[in-house]
Parts: sequence; C-alpha cells; structure tokens
Amino acid sequence: MPDDAWVDLVAVTALEPGDVTPVDHGGKRLAVYDAPDGIHVTAARCSHGGADLCDGYFDGKLIECPLHQGCFDIRTGQARGRPATRPIKTYECRVVNGMVQIKTS
Repeated sequence: MPDDAWVDLVAVTALEPGDVTPVDHGGKRLAVYDAPDGIHVTAARCSHGGADLCDGYFDGKLIECPLHQGCFDIRTGQARGRPATRPIKTYECRVVNGMVQIKTS
C-alpha cells in the first residue's frame, strides 16, 4: 500500500491520555482512543441512537454510548452491549512522526 493512502488525523500529544478524543476529518466525526494496547479509531456516532460516542464512558477496550449505554469494542467495532446490535466503523491507523494517521483506501 503506498504511503499516500495514509493521512494525518491528529497529533498524539493532542489525545486525551487513556481516553477518547473527538476529531473531525473529511466531514466525518471520528473517535480516537488512547487505549492500553495502542491507538484505535472508530466512527464517533453510535449505530443505535446516533449519539456521540466521544461523550461516553471508555474503559480501555469498550466505549459505552452516553444515550442508551450500548457498548462497542473499539478494536473491531462490534456491538458488545444492548441495545446496540450493529457494529460501528473502524479505521486502520498508525502513528508516524508523532501523528495518528488513518488509511484512506
């Protein structure tokens, strides 16, 4: 995959340590997680009620929706707690020169 398939999203130093940081990119709101196992990026909107997951509780692996408390695994996007049943989109990411990057293709 050529390097031009990766775009800068946010500086690592701008992330909330051990928490979720909202980032707007290309007309989409994304959630960037500083997890114990590394950086992860998902869509920021809950697939159940559309609430902003960046306002939810993050335990290091799961993000809980602030609206109805549905949970999602940030690594896979899979719904892990009702009422959420549909996954959220995840983005392949990496850290290069202090910047979180996501793959665009």
